[in-house]
Amino acid sequence: MAKNVTLHSDTSNNLLVTLQQAQRESGYLSPALMVEIARSLHLPVNEVYGVASFYSFLNIKPPGRNVIRICRSVPCYLKENHVIVETVQKEIGIRPGETSPDGRFSFELTNCIGLCDRAPAMLVNSDFHVDLTPSRISRILKSYR
Repeated sequence: MAKNVTLHSDTSNNLLVTLQQAQRESGYLSPALMVEIARSLHLPVNEVYGVASFYSFLNIKPPGRNVIRICRSVPCYLKENHVIVETVQKEIGIRPGETSPDGRFSFELTNCIGLCDRAPAMLVNSDFHVDLTPSRISRILKSYR
């Protein structure tokens, strides 16, 4: 069953805020937790799941200890972010959308992270890394091991 998550009435009318709060408290949005949220907000479960699975910063499965998010917006694409994606894949041995077997890393591609002027960019947990090059990736990721 889901961990006890406090759903405050001041957020109950805003599904996204409620999902973010629940994720902060539980680590991710489990199926049981999404059912609980749907019931508390009097919404269909598929609507809650649809919102939870749409936003890349919401997790519907347990994430790794370190969540790597690489920006795939146009500015990063033009700065050859595919090289950064390939380098991260080689370094941690998983592809976007996967979590490493040891639970150390989850790897996601996301839309803009707000650092277009410093592309290509990635976010590891809440740490921003900008002006990325393949040689910097190895050093950055080693600091999270």
